[in-house]
Amino acid sequence: MRGDDEQQGGMFSYVTLEQRVPQDHPARSIRALVDAALGRMDGELSKLYAAKGRPSIAPERLLRAQLLMVLFSIRSERQLMEQLNYNLLYRWFVGLEMDDAVWDVTVFTKNRERLIAAELSEELLLSVLEEARGAGLLSEEHFTVDGTLIQAWANRRSFREKADPPERGSGPRGRKLLRDTHESTTDPDARLYRKSSSGAVVPSYLGHVITENRNGLIVAAMATEAGNAAERQAALEMVRRLKRRGRITLGADKSYQEESFIGALRAAAVTPHVAEYKPNTKWRNWLTEAERNDAGMEISQRKRKLVEKPFGWMKQDRAMRQVKLRGLRRVDWLFRLTAAAHNLLRLSKLIPIPAAA
Repeated sequence: MRGDDEQQGGMFSYVTLEQRVPQDHPARSIRALVDAALGRMDGELSKLYAAKGRPSIAPERLLRAQLLMVLFSIRSERQLMEQLNYNLLYRWFVGLEMDDAVWDVTVFTKNRERLIAAELSEELLLSVLEEARGAGLLSEEHFTVDGTLIQAWANRRSFREKADPPERGSGPRGRKLLRDTHESTTDPDARLYRKSSSGAVVPSYLGHVITENRNGLIVAAMATEAGNAAERQAALEMVRRLKRRGRITLGADKSYQEESFIGALRAAAVTPHVAEYKPNTKWRNWLTEAERNDAGMEISQRKRKLVEKPFGWMKQDRAMRQVKLRGLRRVDWLFRLTAAAHNLLRLSKLIPIPAAA
């Protein structure tokens, strides 16, 4: 018997959002991990708000919505609000009920600024790592560092001479560089830079991560202004922030083969497993014979490829190929949030979580 094509909409629905999301959907395990991480952050989130007054958007929902944008490659806040209106899976992930009103785009972005000011993406990354540490998925001794170019949301033609350039530049012996005399009118923190001799010079930032060598999870992340020494400086900063019990090893490519950097690692009780140049007159190697022949050197170099996987994931169809936020503070916040999203996706495959969780 042919069914009727009824055009009258139903007034009520007796199927909840929880029932509509399949029990084996990948988003369920990610949502469980996110909720556990946010639960650890409850004290930090409470400090951001006054005890009295009009309730704002719940910070947990804000962070879930930001993670949703990264995980599902939603290109803008406006598109996110549009899809939250009709996509039930997105509503469930964020924590909205079927009849809840969707936020105004401007209200959403203004509330996000509070999270950026509090550097909550760093707290989220650390909280997610606690889940991995509790499951025994982190290597506590062996790590790898690398950096990647992030194209800024600016054009080369937007660079103009500074009205008040410094008298002494940031180059060798005070030589003035382009960054000292010119800046972008679109994004003043962006720098003209190319990562390789064959690449184009574009307004850029640099993103840096340290991954552990067991499962390739990101244990530290940050974004900086683009520059030749930025990768090594960021690596030392991230090493100082690592939670560790004793001496560790750090693998890296040849761009980190620099005397002062290797010396700083030794001073920080870090064994450098840095790739070396073939003997030549232009580039020197700074490892000692003991470091060069260390038993873990070959393993570190073999595991070094794990650090490239997060970069590929971040840039494939997500915001890190060309970031739409402007200013180093915002770019740094988004980069750490994307690193946390990558860890959540990895952990959802590494940790067996019941489908009904």
